[in-house]
Amino acid sequence: MKEELKITGHRPFPLPDKPWIMEQIWNDVLFAHWPVPAEIMEKHIPLQLTLDTYNGTAWVGIVPFWISKMRVRGLPPLPIMKSMNELNVRTYVEYEGMNGVYFFSLDADNFLAVTGARMLYLLPYMNAKMQVSKSEGQIIYESTRTHSHSENGQFKANYKPISSPFNSKPGTLDEWLTERYCLWVTKGEKVFRGDIHHTKWQLHEASCTIHQNTLASFLPRIYLKDEPIIHYSPEKHAYFWPLINVTSL
Repeated sequence: MKEELKITGHRPFPLPDKPWIMEQIWNDVLFAHWPVPAEIMEKHIPLQLTLDTYNGTAWVGIVPFWISKMRVRGLPPLPIMKSMNELNVRTYVEYEGMNGVYFFSLDADNFLAVTGARMLYLLPYMNAKMQVSKSEGQIIYESTRTHSHSENGQFKANYKPISSPFNSKPGTLDEWLTERYCLWVTKGEKVFRGDIHHTKWQLHEASCTIHQNTLASFLPRIYLKDEPIIHYSPEKHAYFWPLINVTSL
């Protein structure tokens, strides 16, 4: 068993009893979060799911990063699939007491990965033209959505860590925003869970300048005008399990 899979004490629920099917390394991860009134956010999640809040407030997150060493279990990394850039827009929900992530969109610059994830994970992945570079210690991240028949989605920011690494403390907003170990999707009346595992996030405080952001356009722009809460993490090895239809369990 891989070493990361032996470290489970930080998880809110056990690892699945079935084998994982994919692994990825997430790099230069930025968490940018804005508070949103719960009554506003509730309008945008499926009725089957319950909005998860922190002290009564919902949050929307924009999370850019790039992926390396992407591999399906039992197969070597395929050159055309092993790396890509990704940019998520998300909030937090629960179903039957299990807290997880709900994705509004996931932009990526790998057509095969986008197509596969839409089919196998029922996730709203979208094709995008993306570029990630580094200059003087800063990550420069640019993304323009190119998916057909999709809403405009552009994002441009530069960010860098400005503190020593730390682990979030139990019960804090830092922990609540970042330590999530499953995703939830719906299709019709059905609810599906996708389990994820990684070790606890090693976070940094970070500086971030967002030059352009037309993501999360389903929310009134007033909620994304203030400065977000920012976290950064340099790297995380993650494992994925196949979707489970929990409505049939």
